[in-house]
Amino acid sequence: MSTTLDEEYVFGRHQPASHVLIHVSDPHFLAGGESLGGRYDVEANFARTLDAIRRVHPHPAAIVITGDLADLGEPDAYRRLRAAVEPVAAELDTVVIWVAGNHDERPALRAGLLDLAPTEEPVTGVWDPHGLRLIALDTTVPGWHHGDLDRGQLDWLARILEEPAPHGTLLAMHHPPLPSHLPLFDILELQHQDELAAIIRGTDVRGILAGHLHYSAHGMFAGVPVSVSSATCYTMNVALPAPDVNGMDAAQAFQLVHVHPDTITHTVVPVTDAPTGAYFSAAWLERMARLTPQERLEAFSRKPAR
Repeated sequence: MSTTLDEEYVFGRHQPASHVLIHVSDPHFLAGGESLGGRYDVEANFARTLDAIRRVHPHPAAIVITGDLADLGEPDAYRRLRAAVEPVAAELDTVVIWVAGNHDERPALRAGLLDLAPTEEPVTGVWDPHGLRLIALDTTVPGWHHGDLDRGQLDWLARILEEPAPHGTLLAMHHPPLPSHLPLFDILELQHQDELAAIIRGTDVRGILAGHLHYSAHGMFAGVPVSVSSATCYTMNVALPAPDVNGMDAAQAFQLVHVHPDTITHTVVPVTDAPTGAYFSAAWLERMARLTPQERLEAFSRKPAR
């Protein structure tokens, strides 16, 4: 067996994923490249994230950024974010799915990132990369930080989901339909969750991608897995008792999403410069590929005799 850099080795029961997505959240850009709260260099943190994205996969089906694209909704913040992301998307030959968050302002987002009229219309969309349907919902409420979905958006979603997609559907939204163990986030939770659950239950929705929490989290909603990507700007130090949790400039991460016919995996990718070992490599994989399955077990699975 031989392979190229664009191919994947198959040593287990699953074939390579049909689709690989990059899930990023909460950049919180500011006009003029200002630091967030005077302490978080969000552009530098995001640049390190983009470098990691370049390394982790040569051609993802999409880069999904689940909201709080800008911190104050400033037009220049969206211009700066677009200038950072679009060259990377072009290099990886992929699309960018922009999702609105509670810190965003719909008019400036629509004009600055989507080249649309600067209105208060929800920022929604549907993409279909090779049979996997991606739907962006807008859970923002103009003038507020909590989340909601109005009847018009729910009816729109229901109409789309009437027809299944070949590889199923993923929803992308900012406010996750999950409880948080941090009470502050439950104040700002997504409202009308029962109405959303009634629409997606029993459809081809296979997963929900969300942000908002600034820490990675996973759960179930209406029988559908929900995966929350941590923030790129700053994260919440959840290694503290819930009442004491606050932001920290560490542990930034994004997620690598692998879509298989029978499952979807979400790998938390830390953005770090930590020293890394050199035992496993392309050359090591090539050696394993030349062996039979039983020989691979003998070479790598069997423990040394005691």
